[in-house]
Amino acid sequence: MKFKLIEDFKEFAVKGNMIDIAIGVIIGAAFNKVISVLVKEVLMPPLSFMTQGAKWENKKIILREAVLVKEKITIDEIAIGYGKLFEASIDFLIIAFTVFVIVKAMNSMKKKADDPKNKAVVTPKNIELMNKTNELLEKQNEYLQKLLIEKSK
Repeated sequence: MKFKLIEDFKEFAVKGNMIDIAIGVIIGAAFNKVISVLVKEVLMPPLSFMTQGAKWENKKIILREAVLVKEKITIDEIAIGYGKLFEASIDFLIIAFTVFVIVKAMNSMKKKADDPKNKAVVTPKNIELMNKTNELLEKQNEYLQKLLIEKSK
């Protein structure tokens, strides 16, 4: 059982799945940084300007004020910080939209690559073979139909 697990892991690593996952994680982390900067440095300042200088990350609903006794906090403030949730929601919407556009573009390219009649894109061998097999089967069916029609006369 132990050796089977090691063999399965070697197969997984050799096939490139592990490399693909690692590349995806690295690109995803870098993409997350870009989106965070886009939201905090590009989108939020104009929004803050339109709301008369409000900093969204500091927005909160205070449920209980902090109590100070001799300039020391004796009871902490209790607040719902909705500003960071707002920024995170904008991050999410931008990431979701970007991923949607990328997946849509990839599917469009895949559809073009899978179309054997499209000569502008190289068709994968398996699709090409399936298309040739399909054409041969169609010719065979036509031939058999002609034979059946001739026999029935």
